[in-house]
Amino acid sequence: METEGQLKKQIGLSVAMSIVIGTVIGSGIFMKPGVVIQYAGGSTLALVAWLLGGIITIAGGLTIAEVGVQIPKTGGLYVYMEEVYGKIWGYLCGWMQTIIYGPAIIGALGLYFGLLLANLFYLSEAWYLPLGISAVIFLATVNSLGTRYGGSIQTITTLAKFVPIVLIAVLGVWKGNEQVFSSGSPVMDQLGMGAAILATLFAYDGWMLLGFVAGEMKNPAKHLPIAIVGGLTVVTIAYLVINFAMLKVLPASEIVSQGTASAGKVAEILMGGIGAKIISVGILISIFGCMNGKILTFPRVPFAMAERHQLPFSRILSKVHPKSRTPVAAIVMQVILAVIMMVLSNPDYLSEMAIFAIYLFYIMAFIAVFILRKRRADLKRQYSVPLYPFVPLVAIAGSLFVVISTLLNQPADSLWAIGLTLIGLPVYYILQKIYQKG
Repeated sequence: METEGQLKKQIGLSVAMSIVIGTVIGSGIFMKPGVVIQYAGGSTLALVAWLLGGIITIAGGLTIAEVGVQIPKTGGLYVYMEEVYGKIWGYLCGWMQTIIYGPAIIGALGLYFGLLLANLFYLSEAWYLPLGISAVIFLATVNSLGTRYGGSIQTITTLAKFVPIVLIAVLGVWKGNEQVFSSGSPVMDQLGMGAAILATLFAYDGWMLLGFVAGEMKNPAKHLPIAIVGGLTVVTIAYLVINFAMLKVLPASEIVSQGTASAGKVAEILMGGIGAKIISVGILISIFGCMNGKILTFPRVPFAMAERHQLPFSRILSKVHPKSRTPVAAIVMQVILAVIMMVLSNPDYLSEMAIFAIYLFYIMAFIAVFILRKRRADLKRQYSVPLYPFVPLVAIAGSLFVVISTLLNQPADSLWAIGLTLIGLPVYYILQKIYQKG
């Protein structure tokens, strides 16, 4: 059996930055503008929601960078919970990421990819699912062959995904003449700013994933904070500009009615049919790269848990392939769960349930910076969150607002996510008894 210490330290600053930008910028910026406008009730509040989502995310990234530098181990959030709060909380966090968050996000991205690819070639809805599943399986295979292959795809697709963003942003601001502000939504099921910000957070999510592979970084103390903060700043600016540009081309009501096709419609208006095809290919590359980043990083959580005998079949899941030095069994397990979710659900539901579930633990991770500073008062920090304690408090307050709003507005879905997380407790105690006897 191979251990974490035998994972190769292959990830430098350029790949680290591409993981942040590449796993954040994916489907959300192209799939969520209409949903955000619908939930917020209009264009002005929608832009505010995108800005607040960015502020919460950057504040969270600045805060987690300090935690991550102090705990530079593979596993990310799961390991942070275990180190700061103890084994049970670490286990619940890892269980949630293994059973809900990771597979749901991969599944949502796979479904978005299949939908857009089928539409590009005028295929029927029957093709959405098989195309999405095929993309997920292909990327799982590539990442099983070696971290450097997945990392190379990440770097290339990160650069390529800026093509549709730049084209829509520049041409939209230049050529568009629609009213950007105070344009209302035609749909009367507004859930409020909490739900709107939650929808933007799916588009911003991914920044925490770099911590999942911290144990494979060449210099995590130096590169982790630069990659997280620098990457998130680029992403926030890009999101605000592209939403502004889309609103200059299409009225808010039209963006809502177009739904996931709104970005393609904007491209068609700006550049005609051929231009729309080019943008659609760019969006597909963007989603493909984002999905690759998730498949590259997510399996590190069940791998780290299996090393601690905290999952069924831990002996298999904790193995590293002798040649590729990748956790192949953990990758296969995540993909199987993702495919099951793809068959049973839809991408919007999967993405919102996943983000709600992960933010329950993000809040605890933000609080951890206060605990670590008190617990390790004599330890010299290689990185400190700026404007402490203001920045961590912004991250905590913003995340609490989103979580509480979601509980109030979507109680059934929220309780379902919490219930699936708590199911992990009896599994934990059963496994503990089994391994103690063994």
